[in-house]
Amino acid sequence: MSALEHYPEPVLSSREGSLPRTTQAAEGLLRRPFTVAEIEAMVAAGIMDEHERVELIGGELVPMSAKGIRHERLKTFVMMELARKLPEDLTFTPETTFRLSIDTFLEPDFVVYEKAGGLETLDGSNALLVIEIGDSSLGWDRGRKAAIYAGFGVRELWVIDAVRLQTRVFREPAPTGYRRIVDLGADAALEAAAIPGLAIRLSDHN
Repeated sequence: MSALEHYPEPVLSSREGSLPRTTQAAEGLLRRPFTVAEIEAMVAAGIMDEHERVELIGGELVPMSAKGIRHERLKTFVMMELARKLPEDLTFTPETTFRLSIDTFLEPDFVVYEKAGGLETLDGSNALLVIEIGDSSLGWDRGRKAAIYAGFGVRELWVIDAVRLQTRVFREPAPTGYRRIVDLGADAALEAAAIPGLAIRLSDHN
């Protein structure tokens, strides 16, 4: 028996010939962390699909959950509201690779920031508002992901429940999480502390 025969064949997903989206082969062992620059290089080289939905958290790639139709319809509504109501000196980008550190990026549904700074300088300290729309990912968005945003100093986060049209607003970030958290219903006006004139009512969504 050769040395290679001591190892089992790789486990394939239910789609014949495709690799699993997550691995368990190294459970209990140290993992080799990636940097944002390395992930970008792999995308540029064609090793990773540029449309693959992943986030990098502390050097580990985390697959993102699939989006439902409720998510997409609500995202379109919020995008149109931002486009109409943001002041002239501000702009937003949907689903951008939001680089928070050398080994962490997230892909929120929207980030609002000053036009003068641009995407090149965007980070946790100068993002005015981050918006996450969740359905199946709601627990993750309100929990661990919110803690990550707080740790990087994102001053305000809205996590919108795409099913109930309720929003959890997070403010006053600290290393241990947000100090102010409030839940708002669909009829409430969503207003960002750092963005004068912006008010979105999810009840206007149909």
